[in-house]
Amino acid sequence: MSHNFHPTSLREYDIRGIIGETLGPDDARAIGRGFGTLLVRDIGDARRPMVAVGYDGRVSSPILEHALVEGLTSSGCDVRCIGMGATPMLYYAEASAKEADGGIQITGSHNPANYNGFKMVFRGRPFFGTDIQRLGEMAAAGDWVDGAGRVEKVEILDEYVDNMLGALAGIDTAALEGLTVAWDAGNGAAGPALEKLAAKLPGTHHLLFTDVDGNFPNHHPDPTVEANLADLKVVVAEKSCDFGIAFDGDGDRIGAIDGEGRVIWGDQLLMIYAEDLLGKLPNSTIIADVKASRALFDHVEKHGGKPLMWKTGHSLIKSKMKETSSPLAGEMSGHVFFADDYYGFDDALYAGMRLLAASARLGKSVTQLRSEMPAMLNTPEMRFQVDESRKFAAIDEVTARMTGDDVPEGVEVNATDGVRVTTEDGWWLLRASNTQDVLVARAESDTEAGLERLMGQIDEQLALSGLERGESVGH
Repeated sequence: MSHNFHPTSLREYDIRGIIGETLGPDDARAIGRGFGTLLVRDIGDARRPMVAVGYDGRVSSPILEHALVEGLTSSGCDVRCIGMGATPMLYYAEASAKEADGGIQITGSHNPANYNGFKMVFRGRPFFGTDIQRLGEMAAAGDWVDGAGRVEKVEILDEYVDNMLGALAGIDTAALEGLTVAWDAGNGAAGPALEKLAAKLPGTHHLLFTDVDGNFPNHHPDPTVEANLADLKVVVAEKSCDFGIAFDGDGDRIGAIDGEGRVIWGDQLLMIYAEDLLGKLPNSTIIADVKASRALFDHVEKHGGKPLMWKTGHSLIKSKMKETSSPLAGEMSGHVFFADDYYGFDDALYAGMRLLAASARLGKSVTQLRSEMPAMLNTPEMRFQVDESRKFAAIDEVTARMTGDDVPEGVEVNATDGVRVTTEDGWWLLRASNTQDVLVARAESDTEAGLERLMGQIDEQLALSGLERGESVGH
């Protein structure tokens, strides 16, 4: 018996597709067979591996869970089903249980309602890239072991929520009593945990859309798109909240606004977290992806930390954290990773707790912390279609030109992930997406004229490779 996946579903960081078109129960079963086989071979005859399995609130998730569990058990793995919840609750189940050898969350993340997919952890490390391609090769060859594992169902929601309260350890709760916070779960999987968490917090908390609904009837659950924060902004204004927090569909990405309704972008949140963390762990390495503002890297240095620019992608960031023993990392996309007093995975609920804690420890409101940040002029993330066979080659061409002999003095080039070019005007970035047939561009400057010149350089480099920016496409 063998199985062939749709070629678009096996991606760099996870597996994702459209239900009934590019992804279905047979794929879920094959994922279970492959993942389970890899664990059985890795662990040997000493014992049966144990895998934690969870799923988000999408309509298709329970069917996929059933097939996934079938695949895992028929490969000889025991399965601990934790039911419906946020992706970080699955990560918690895997990280906190000594007997867990892996974890799989069924989730479509921030994609539209007709998508679904799988995020995986293998023996405490992210499972991505060549790991995912290996599942495809094994399925095509029918290269699976046979076995008979057991299934148990466990409730960990209360334990998960109680553990997050540790973010407020050492903080005088009186400092939080006067806070008013708005929270928007976006009908995503974080809703039930948010309700339990907010009930245990000091202060006043206004909750939006905590009912889990895989059709997302109120707004699309992607907090990095400002239009999706409109409901949150209304509540913050009407209830005079100190700040507001929003989550994506599976609760691993955070969005935030201050008391004046200004968006606090991913790199700006990381500035707040870094300032707080460096107060107790000076000289720490703080990691951010190549799309982050120069202001963040300057801020980390100013507060006694070592900034490290790294590749975009939550799996890549998590791996780099382990390698460098970094206690904090983040991405523009709202993934934030804490490994000082937490497990090093991206948990938006916990990140929300850390925002409360940072404000209290630093003795400043979130609005004040946002106001103190330098006013940088930057573009949104621009994504434009480029043929899959061309996107990486184009970036290689730009890199070669920007690192050649003709580059003007004073221009710095960072080729960690694509090309990030720093000039007197600021910086611009061109990189190829690992998950779509698009190039991503971004630029930042202190002045409008400088930003215009940087955009001109992007357009010039694209033209030299026979490309143009065109209209930006969605995620």
